[in-house]
Amino acid sequence: MLVHRKKKERYRMQAPMTPLIDIVFMLLIYFLLTTNFISESGIDVNLPESSSAAARERQEITVYLDRDDKIYLGEEPVALNNLQQRLENRLRAEPGSSLVMVKADRSVDLESAVNVMDIARAAGAGRLFLATEKAGKRP
Repeated sequence: MLVHRKKKERYRMQAPMTPLIDIVFMLLIYFLLTTNFISESGIDVNLPESSSAAARERQEITVYLDRDDKIYLGEEPVALNNLQQRLENRLRAEPGSSLVMVKADRSVDLESAVNVMDIARAAGAGRLFLATEKAGKRP
């Protein structure tokens, strides 16, 4: 009696999919956790709207003027009579940023906003901007 042995199939090389999927999920979680989500920190002011407003991506010194006419340099409250000195110190400390952004609440008198802008110009601001929101952006 003749017994024929079956030929064994050769094993094919297969990439293990489970570890690859695990690595992809780990990378996805890593990038989601380390991504900077766009959030603007600072004082909450309602900016006036403008149809030609554009997003700014440069680093600037920000002066906030809220609805109660309180002035903030960055997130620190500042008195109006100390604003020029504090801005001069800040402009000297950051020589590359002569750009000053004034973010005034829409309910603030124009005279108060212009006064803050004059103080910033006297402090040595090379460029001065008044922040607005793009029209239709507000909910």
